[in-house]
Amino acid sequence: MKKFWKTTLAVAMTACMAVSLAACGGGSASSSSDSTAAASQSGAAADGAIKIGGSGPLTGPAAVYGNAVKVAAEMAVEEINAKGGIQFALQFEDDKHDAEEAATAYGTLKDGGMQISLATVTSAPGAAVSPLYQEDQTFAITPSGSSPSVIYADGEGMTGAYGNVFQMCFSDPNQGSGSATYIAAHPDLGSKIAVIYKNDDPYSKGIFDTFKAQAATDGLEIVYEGTFKGDESDFNVQLGDAKAAGADLLFLPIYYTPASQILTQADKMGYKPTFFGVDGMDGILGVEGFDTSLAEGVYLLTPFVANAEDEQTKTFVENYKARANGEVPNQFAADAYDCVYALAQACEAAGVTADMSNADICAAMVEQFTSMTFNGLTGSDMTWNENGEVTKAPKAMLIQNGEYVPAAE
Repeated sequence: MKKFWKTTLAVAMTACMAVSLAACGGGSASSSSDSTAAASQSGAAADGAIKIGGSGPLTGPAAVYGNAVKVAAEMAVEEINAKGGIQFALQFEDDKHDAEEAATAYGTLKDGGMQISLATVTSAPGAAVSPLYQEDQTFAITPSGSSPSVIYADGEGMTGAYGNVFQMCFSDPNQGSGSATYIAAHPDLGSKIAVIYKNDDPYSKGIFDTFKAQAATDGLEIVYEGTFKGDESDFNVQLGDAKAAGADLLFLPIYYTPASQILTQADKMGYKPTFFGVDGMDGILGVEGFDTSLAEGVYLLTPFVANAEDEQTKTFVENYKARANGEVPNQFAADAYDCVYALAQACEAAGVTADMSNADICAAMVEQFTSMTFNGLTGSDMTWNENGEVTKAPKAMLIQNGEYVPAAE
């Protein structure tokens, strides 16, 4: 085992330490019970349970995402097991949104007998361990690791797909193009667009690049492009330049911590454009010390809206809140819930049993996922291609009266 880690981890870490958090940002830990535990095991205790592994930040600044995934995955496992058919046992480890910690978590999960995986919650850890899933031929589907680096060895989303690492979340490029298309279809949001993105973050820059390309196709006018890097927290220069350029819509393909700082500083200078973000801004209402009234009217592109009126969403939200001390589930919870149910559908269709090898289970999962259609909380008629990319339509939501609500379609 030690020799394995010296060889494999070195390769994974060299390629992936620079890959940033995708679809995620900082935040406070979940208020759910046991949320700060370093690891969690749940599911059927009986023999014959298929072992699902996974990791995410259960502690640290991104813990809000890891705990949401953990709670929702545990919910789904318990619901599926209660039906009496396919049985799952879940082991979930804390990777602190750190590539090296994720590799350690992978070893723990492997030693625990993991047969299928939820991979990782965030993209940098996911990019680090995806080569290990490929090497061990263990099927993995990430709820929220949206970077191409999670499913492509070259990290660019063009060639070199691992083939056994799939995504439930829509990818970074789709968020950029989807945002531009939505804005173009709703000209009342603004006609002159400014962008502030994090230029040392593949997640942020990747979304911006596809947004800019689609904006040109859709005839949108980008009047200002501002950047920042590292832990920068003073955005007055970028905001001043955006205001001077006459931008009436500010696109923020960033995480909610810097977004909350941008909204605060924009308010202080009297700059009030329409703010439009992506999935990394989900959670801005929970930022400690942030005046949430400043987020009123903010738009986000997301696959899940907790206030949707369909029965499936209402039941999920009700059950999640009961389990998580009243906390409203975010999109990461919904994607995790869908992951487990999609795995159950594939396992049942393929006749997967706990005595099968990882390689045989992996082959069966790939065959099912590339041929089946799945309906879940985060989309209807979802399909996957051979590279592990999901096809589903993003939705827009609006922060209104301190809540996330569906935006106009």
